[in-house]
Amino acid sequence: MQAPTEIFEAIALQKCLKVTYNKMVVTLAPHILYTRHDELFIDAVTTDRDGRPPRELKLGTFKLVGLSDIRVLDEPFEAMYGLYNDGDDKYKGVTLFAVTPESQAA
Repeated sequence: MQAPTEIFEAIALQKCLKVTYNKMVVTLAPHILYTRHDELFIDAVTTDRDGRPPRELKLGTFKLVGLSDIRVLDEPFEAMYGLYNDGDDKYKGVTLFAVTPESQAA
């Protein structure tokens, strides 16, 4: 499976995605695209679920085959390094694309 270009665009430009996941419309701030067991996943912060903000912000894992109606929004996000750790062991050797830490962005 190949990741849709919208995923790469959203991560590169740090823009939110509007997707349907488990029959719910959610807005995601995608931080990283990676593989696990030969399947594609993104880890993202859910910023909106069916029109309402979540009770708490947290990093969730989303299997790409479960996402549909993917579109990039003109809604920027800042990488949430308190929730996302690019050095996490689960990303070692399997990262395909990720947000760039501010220290490396220049």
